[in-house]
Amino acid sequence: MTQTTLTIGELARRTGLSVSAIRFYEERGLVSPIRTGGNQRRFLRSDIRRLSFALIAQRLGLTLTEIEAELATLPDGRVPTQADWTRISRRMRKALDARIAMLERTRDLLDGCIGCGCLSLQRCALYNPGDRAAGAGTGPRFLMGDRAEDFGDQAAPTLNNRT
Repeated sequence: MTQTTLTIGELARRTGLSVSAIRFYEERGLVSPIRTGGNQRRFLRSDIRRLSFALIAQRLGLTLTEIEAELATLPDGRVPTQADWTRISRRMRKALDARIAMLERTRDLLDGCIGCGCLSLQRCALYNPGDRAAGAGTGPRFLMGDRAEDFGDQAAPTLNNRT
């Protein structure tokens, strides 16, 4: 016999999350349990998928705020359909592709430079003369997608095209 709702313990067993983690996600609005007359939490079976999505999305590098925003697009009062999940997947694809590109740039540059050339003052003079990249903001500008050409030195080699 299939139950229509699950206790918090049953949901924890099905998702692999601790009860306290489920309560945390509840506080953040990722799941909304039904309360019984005795004030016990009862979760819809579809909450298994919502929490599983949150776990996967976190492992893919999405922030909790991004996960909350995506789950907020799902319908209230009905189980999400395949089309609902497909829409979320399509929106996430662009963010994941950007993360993959950054990981690939980091992998390719990690042995010689962390993005701005600061690990080698001799190389920095080639890739970031006069520390022009600092004008674009903090962090490893070249790993974040900036190119030496973006800073007015057309003759400088680019880290993105370096082999």
